[in-house]
Amino acid sequence: MPELSAEEAVEQIDHTVHDVGSRFMLHQDTMTRSAESGFDNPFAFYFAGRGGVLGDVDASVVVAAMGWFQADAVRAMWEAGIAVTGAREAARLYGAACAAWGRDHLGNVDGVDRLVTLGEQLVGGAEESGLPLFAGWRAEPRVTDSPGRAMQLVHVLREWRGGLHLVATTAAGLSPLEAILTNEGEGQARFFGWQGDLPACTNLRSEPPTRLRRRSTSGR
Repeated sequence: MPELSAEEAVEQIDHTVHDVGSRFMLHQDTMTRSAESGFDNPFAFYFAGRGGVLGDVDASVVVAAMGWFQADAVRAMWEAGIAVTGAREAARLYGAACAAWGRDHLGNVDGVDRLVTLGEQLVGGAEESGLPLFAGWRAEPRVTDSPGRAMQLVHVLREWRGGLHLVATTAAGLSPLEAILTNEGEGQARFFGWQGDLPACTNLRSEPPTRLRRRSTSGR
């Protein structure tokens, strides 16, 4: 296989990082573990766990960091989640659930040790400016076994990807809702908690070069 440029490598792993991370976040095993940790609502576990690395902050900080979600939905789930364990403990439990999912689903993947090695290099060398969730998750301790650690690294890289995407769309002058509507449409906006009448954004849509198109707007 010919050696890939940095840009080509990013394009090839983009969807994988997004999709594997989504599988962990939305998988029934993760929801089961959330219940075992005392969370009646798995989405409260998601928001408190994923955002818990930000510390004991107001929900508005989590809204800003996660970006794509409607603010009232974030506040409701964040406050419900941190009421169970507190922010930092929720993050610890979420990181443990991530590692457990990796052990269950990546244990038989060829090259998982190599994935850990490369993932550590990418995570360690990435710039964190403007990416609070990435910085927070990079600072979290990781497990020592390869499958669990590999999945934790995928999660950290996903926060890097999602944070950069949010920064890029903001720099382009789009609000998070506008970015969703111009790419994935109303259904995805509803998934992220946006209710009521949604703005018409067809005038904001433009076709990027094919090599820069992305299948998903979200960093969820």
